[in-house]
Amino acid sequence: MKTPVFKVIKPGMQTTVQDLGRYGYQQFGVSPAGAMDAYAMQIANLLVGNKLAEAVLEASFIGPAMEALSDLVISICGGDFSPTVDGQAVPLWKSILIKKGQVVSVGQCKRGARTYIAIAGGIDVPAVLNSKSTFLNGSFGGHEGRALKKGDRLSGFPEIRKPSKSIHPDLIPDYKKQLQIRVMLGPHHHRFTERSLGQFLTAEYRVSPQSNRMGYQLNGPKLQHTNGPDIISDPIPLGGIQVPASGQPIILMTDHQTTGGYTRIGTVISVDISKLAQAVPDTIIKFSEVTLEEAHRLYLERQSLLKRLALAAT
Repeated sequence: MKTPVFKVIKPGMQTTVQDLGRYGYQQFGVSPAGAMDAYAMQIANLLVGNKLAEAVLEASFIGPAMEALSDLVISICGGDFSPTVDGQAVPLWKSILIKKGQVVSVGQCKRGARTYIAIAGGIDVPAVLNSKSTFLNGSFGGHEGRALKKGDRLSGFPEIRKPSKSIHPDLIPDYKKQLQIRVMLGPHHHRFTERSLGQFLTAEYRVSPQSNRMGYQLNGPKLQHTNGPDIISDPIPLGGIQVPASGQPIILMTDHQTTGGYTRIGTVISVDISKLAQAVPDTIIKFSEVTLEEAHRLYLERQSLLKRLALAAT
């Protein structure tokens, strides 16, 4: 039965409802949206007994404070935002029981950029095009198509499942300020000078403060085109790396536009998107090239891990 679960006391910088995103509609100009760090989001769901794709709350940089309106089992996974319940520190990457009237506070990021709050039983918001994800630029999905505000009330289907589930420490990412990000070159790498291709795979780039859920702007050595940056607009994948006339790469993230008219030097492999999701401004990024076969192998390994964890959690 649908039940009130949280009242928002402080909304945080940008707290939204996200699941794994909405796919199959990019040909109509609809962005996938979804959780930036799909790994942390799915682990949070597993720890409270939800399905992997259930919607959660994604908090960016500064998290919310929320009063529990029912007894709840929750988990908080991802960046370390020093979470507390009634002022007492609670662990990350573990399910916990909170009582009606207690206040869950998720503070300012100490490590990482985003954290995820899963509620056993899930969050009750309408599915739009088969997803509960909030698409901020389109003002639809999630909770009224926007980030949470003070006074908002969220409902769900709370289930008091056995708390104190956790995962092995080896499966908890270490969010660093220097990242090695694996890419597949193309489809327009032939539109760059040989020197620029070498720079792209050897130089350091820094995440700009202008980065957001739509894309990460990078600052570093300028990449030179051989025949200008413009192409006939074509579809853009998650992780596509555009290089406009400035010569500075832009990595397209979950709220990316569906088509674009700039050359793409490469694409970040799927399993490294979660690393990028936790990058704060000034994080150093170094790119390395992998083959399509290696990208597939790494993706299948990650999916196999999540399936094994899901089986173990039942």
